[in-house]
Amino acid sequence: GKSTMIHLLLRYYDPAEGRLTLGGVDYTTLSLKSLHAHIGVVSQETQLFNTTIAENIGYGAAPHTHEEMVAAASAAQAHAFISDFEDGYDTRVGERGQRLSGGQKQRIAIARCLLRKPRLLLLDEATSALDAESEALVQKALDGLIWEGEHTVVLVAHRLSTVVNAHQIVVMDHGQVVEQGTHEALLRRDGV
Repeated sequence: GKSTMIHLLLRYYDPAEGRLTLGGVDYTTLSLKSLHAHIGVVSQETQLFNTTIAENIGYGAAPHTHEEMVAAASAAQAHAFISDFEDGYDTRVGERGQRLSGGQKQRIAIARCLLRKPRLLLLDEATSALDAESEALVQKALDGLIWEGEHTVVLVAHRLSTVVNAHQIVVMDHGQVVEQGTHEALLRRDGV
């Protein structure tokens, strides 16, 4: 279910029935390059490169100012820990980000997505491997995105704490949608 949904949203394949739209435009009319330019993805397996924090955040983004990068890092709850490093944004992260904790890597990945300003942000189990403190910081960043309204955010998660503030929660079981609504509405239904 969740993998199929993510694959459809990334247009790895087209739906057998129905249609998907982005901003009212049918997915099948968009080139993959155009579609992917409007999508940001953060998964539990964060990809960082053996370069600086600034270059990792800026990867794939259009030309941007340092202030725009700092704003994206701040929105992702990353600016404070980045500033704690002696070299700040010029700190080298090591191979696959080995100098950073899991939570720090996730927040850099979120900052990278925010700097690109995608219309659709896919967060696939983005907090599943984090400790409680890191999850709380990443969750704060995600909550800000959800309520900001500039992005459509699709959160794929198993933990209730990850989706509790979402505008709409879709509960899937064995690949089928079994319930949907706000957290409060789902609690009132006493369903799955």
